Amino acid sequence: MSLGLLGNKIGMTQIFDESGNIIPVTILKVGPCVITQVKTILSDGYNAIQIGYGNVASKSLTQPELGHLQKSNLQPLKYLKEFRVTNPEEFEVGQILNVESFTTGQLINVTGKSNGKGFSGLQKRHNFTRGPMTHGSKNHRAPGSIGMGTTPGRVLPGKKMAGQLGNKVTHIKKLKIIQVNKDENILVLKGSVPGKPGNLLSIVPSI
Repeated sequence: MSLGLLGNKIGMTQIFDESGNIIPVTILKVGPCVITQVKTILSDGYNAIQIGYGNVASKSLTQPELGHLQKSNLQPLKYLKEFRVTNPEEFEVGQILNVESFTTGQLINVTGKSNGKGFSGLQKRHNFTRGPMTHGSKNHRAPGSIGMGTTPGRVLPGKKMAGQLGNKVTHIKKLKIIQVNKDENILVLKGSVPGKPGNLLSIVPSI
């Protein structure tokens, strides 16, 4: 895994390309992030870089979290995340990372939590077809049979049923960077990313 960054979703809009075509884009506020820990095979058993994002008050963190950051003389940070790397010696604690590591036209992977939609039925959650609405049918949006009466005589694990929809970690791969604003730490991506405006996102270069 390549070293990525953390950021927040600002929202969606649309822009016009040179040919006059409309492109739906998402605007992200990315970084700046600070390296909070460098892990190596000798010290931790694997190579990784831990980064922090989002300044907060000291009272918002626990004592272990504060101690971890104060050990490296770093200010309190709300989010911490690790990225596996093959060359940890190229990084150092306290190093600042921002959108300068990305370029226009580059493909990236974005990870975040999708919008929570609450308890949803089969048609909405699994795209099931409803039953007939006429001729005395009483099966409109009901699930129908969910198992057999003979052996094994139970509901098998993994059966598609009504339940919680959304609010889960979602990965969107190979989104193209349309613009990079280094002054404001802004990325403009083609397409959509998970979550609502303000949602925390992990941005990693596609391999």
